[in-house]
Amino acid sequence: MKGVEYVIDEKGKRKAVVLDLKIHRDIWEDFCDVLKVKERENDPRESLASVKKKVVNRHRSLEEQ
Repeated sequence: MKGVEYVIDEKGKRKAVVLDLKIHRDIWEDFCDVLKVKERENDPRESLASVKKKVVNRHRSLEEQ
């Protein structure tokens, strides 16, 4: 595959990949996005209703100033 090189160990096993970002920038960005999602999968969640309430309250308090 053009723009992809593998780093091989002494046993011939693939250990890493080198991507040409000029060719595969989109793939790299997608890969990074997946890593971020996995990193945050155990983060606390907040409901949409709760977020909306905070936004409305913040907006109201700014109007009062």
